[in-house]
Amino acid sequence: MLMKNVASGPGLEISLEFFPAKTDQGAIKLPRIARELAATRPAFFSVTYGAGGTTQTGTLDTIQAVSGATGWQGAAHLTAVAQSKATVDAVARDYLAAGVSRIVALRGDPQNGDTSYRPHPEGYTNAADLVSGLRRIHDFDISVAAYPEVHPDSRDRAADLDNLKSKFDAGANRAITQFFFDADAYLRFRDAATARGIWQPILPGILPIRDLEQLRRFAAGCGAAIPDFVVRRIEAAGENRRDRQQVAVDLAAELCQRLARHGVPGFHFYTLNQSDMVIEVCRRIDVAQTGDRIALSATGASART
Repeated sequence: MLMKNVASGPGLEISLEFFPAKTDQGAIKLPRIARELAATRPAFFSVTYGAGGTTQTGTLDTIQAVSGATGWQGAAHLTAVAQSKATVDAVARDYLAAGVSRIVALRGDPQNGDTSYRPHPEGYTNAADLVSGLRRIHDFDISVAAYPEVHPDSRDRAADLDNLKSKFDAGANRAITQFFFDADAYLRFRDAATARGIWQPILPGILPIRDLEQLRRFAAGCGAAIPDFVVRRIEAAGENRRDRQQVAVDLAAELCQRLARHGVPGFHFYTLNQSDMVIEVCRRIDVAQTGDRIALSATGASART
């Protein structure tokens, strides 16, 4: 069984995302990376899942390695794409048998060069359908995806919000957003979600920028915008990687501080299996081991409440 969570309590919720290591060296290093992130006191961490189940074993192995090293609760990503309901359900039951009761339920990306998503003939139609199926198996803690800048497959904002609402209606506990860099994009999205009758937590997804070209590839795949001011500030730092990453930490911390002033429930950090930038961002916004509850004030200072 997995160890109990060492959580941040009922205050600001911090969560972290990892991916299964691609090399033996990366797998050996990851528990150390997770321990270095202990000061963020995450409520949970998540581990990504390969398309068509390609990293199912890696997902569970990674959760067990990180949880064993830290005591944190792990959330397993699970996608509906290219798999029958029976296959997906079996994976969910395998997770549960291993002590994993948190799932990040995702539709999944188009497969085999397709430009649009096609449900498996015997599979779940979409993420809302997947959430419903998971609820029939167990009372999982379920996170789903949200898109401040609209999912590339959505017709428009209204359709995107309808899709998010259907996931919550099916039983999702919270949403985690795609990464973004414009606080106004998230705030407009949150206001629109509230107007649509969505009251569940929507955690902003925060990606500290390690490499601008890598970011451009990520953004192209998910429809996320890279504002001009982000590019200008990073390029102004010159070609030195360390200087660029320092600017990236500044950008992420400023984004988190502004969102905190507008009452977000917490932050989900895309770690890319690295600790340094996430730790520095959290230090800037004073997320640290301050007691049983962590709160973030309007000025970015932590307080025990």
